[in-house]
Amino acid sequence: MKIFQPFLTLMLSVDLTAQSQNHNLVVQANKINGPIQSTMYGLFFEDINYAADGGMYAELVKNRSFEFPQNFMGWVTYGNVKLMDDGPFERNPHYIRLGNPGHREKWTGVENEGFFGIGIKKDNDYRFSVWARGENQKIRVELIKNNSMEESQVVVQQELEINTTEWKQYEVILHSPATEPKAHLRIFMLSREGTLDLEHISLFPVDTWKNRKNGLRKDLVQVLYDMHPGVLRFPGGCIVEGTDFNTRYQWKNTIGQVENRPLNENRWHYTFPHRFFPDYFQSYGLGFFEFFQLAEDIGAAPLPILNVGLICQYQNEESAQPTINQIQPFIQDALDLIEFANGDTNTKWGRFRAEMGHEAPFNLKYLGIGNEQWGKIYPEHLKPFIEAVRKSYPEIKIIGSSGPGSEGEDFEYLWPQMRKLGADLVDEHFYRPEKWFLSQGNRYDNYDRKGPKVFAGEYACHGTGKKFNHFHASLLEAAFMTNLERNADVVHMATYAPLFAHVEGWQWRPDLIWFDNLNTVKSCSYYVQQLYSLNKGTNMVPLTMNKKPVSGQEGQDGLFASAVWDSNEHHYIVKVVNTSNKPQQLTISFNGLKKAQLSNGKVITFHSDNPDIDNSLETPDAVTPKESPISIENNILNTTIKAQTFAIYKFKK
Repeated sequence: MKIFQPFLTLMLSVDLTAQSQNHNLVVQANKINGPIQSTMYGLFFEDINYAADGGMYAELVKNRSFEFPQNFMGWVTYGNVKLMDDGPFERNPHYIRLGNPGHREKWTGVENEGFFGIGIKKDNDYRFSVWARGENQKIRVELIKNNSMEESQVVVQQELEINTTEWKQYEVILHSPATEPKAHLRIFMLSREGTLDLEHISLFPVDTWKNRKNGLRKDLVQVLYDMHPGVLRFPGGCIVEGTDFNTRYQWKNTIGQVENRPLNENRWHYTFPHRFFPDYFQSYGLGFFEFFQLAEDIGAAPLPILNVGLICQYQNEESAQPTINQIQPFIQDALDLIEFANGDTNTKWGRFRAEMGHEAPFNLKYLGIGNEQWGKIYPEHLKPFIEAVRKSYPEIKIIGSSGPGSEGEDFEYLWPQMRKLGADLVDEHFYRPEKWFLSQGNRYDNYDRKGPKVFAGEYACHGTGKKFNHFHASLLEAAFMTNLERNADVVHMATYAPLFAHVEGWQWRPDLIWFDNLNTVKSCSYYVQQLYSLNKGTNMVPLTMNKKPVSGQEGQDGLFASAVWDSNEHHYIVKVVNTSNKPQQLTISFNGLKKAQLSNGKVITFHSDNPDIDNSLETPDAVTPKESPISIENNILNTTIKAQTFAIYKFKK
């Protein structure tokens, strides 16, 4: 293609001018400002996209207690199998009775498909357990590959003898000789006489996180641990509210003996007809005790979100909502939760926690009440919650909501209401396109420093027409986060959302971490969140260009920047994001150090030439951060940041 020569010359001239322009960033290194909260960068967990059952909760059997509304969903039965409903667990009464198939060449048994199959790994052990009763009975437990071209479908099998007239739990370990992402669990009744009852049929990897029974999937928890998060928000999200009154999330149903935790319908079960999963339920095996335990394991402050006495406002008219006179049980649940988390063993709920295996308190400091509620009904419901918690537990910091939007009528109404009610933090949500993230570099500069603090509780850049975790979206998230960091005296928490997504079972995207039955993928957004968390420092430090914050303003050529001081490592850490399509020359001056000299440091860069690239199962490391040494002279760094790059510069004082 022929290009008109004068136009080409103009293009080259503009490009060279842009590249040659120097950007002088000034760090006031002698002004160590207010602290950055330990909770600043954290994690948001919601059971969407099969994040719990089929995901982080390591149970491999779907519908293990036959409590789904269609009781055999997830199962195939053969021979003489009957469904019974007078089992040993009051809130999960169903079980199956196996009997004589009626012919010596026939078989009785069941087969479970798992969650998009059952993922097993070579040389790993799997703990099969079942509650059973029967006299002189025997079963064969198999992990099979249905579409195998080998002589046998069986990958591994064990036999289990059952000889008791009372319910008893039995276990057997299956050692897998092969890796298979989509195995099934098959159980044969080997006896021909009498009957055999089976309940709570379960299969877990032995190698769970911290080797716990009823444990969590180790690789998924490891990527959370590697974030070094400051806070863990759970269990959501819209899931807190439920589609209707009966399906709202009730934390008391999620604790105690796991076999007796009742099934709940998942809030995301019916939400998207175009991404419809009719088998999406909550076993509650991953419950509030496990959430608190997880927060402790990964070093994060626990942040439970409780129902404010409202069911999902998206899905229900106001006339369907509980009235203010009906919310006392919800308030009592909030008070009881604090006792469960922090009470000593002389209290009812503190003793319950201790009996579950955690005698020491969980040190709960924060409590969210309500999620994405709006209108006058929300502050009316929230007020008695705040009054009750303040009276009994004045040390607990309460988080209210600013509604589902990042601005607009509901947002403008709720912020003053939260201030009036005395909320300690206000939860803001923003799933927005590229232009929004580029325009928000000064969002918190003018927030009231004396009012409630900000919890950026759910956010992600949703690329226009590109709702996947491509690099460019993560770059704009990095740019936006410089604003969070510059305003850490106002913003005390921030969590990307959603956290997990199964590649075969997602309802919502983008998401921070993708997985299948055997593998984990850290998205580009994950690396941005991790880089901020690992380099958050302890104190804010002013950074300006021409005496203005570096926040993508006019004349700043798409640059965003922030600086912090780390008193533990004695490091200055400067984050710079170049959102433009051109490399930018930078001079970063650390002023006010007098005779102190910074030593040579390192730069961590996160960059891709292809803005649409993402990490996937096939290419999990397509985009990852890179680290290299960098020199500084007389406390002045002269460098060039590449186009479309997030860079972190670290120097020791």
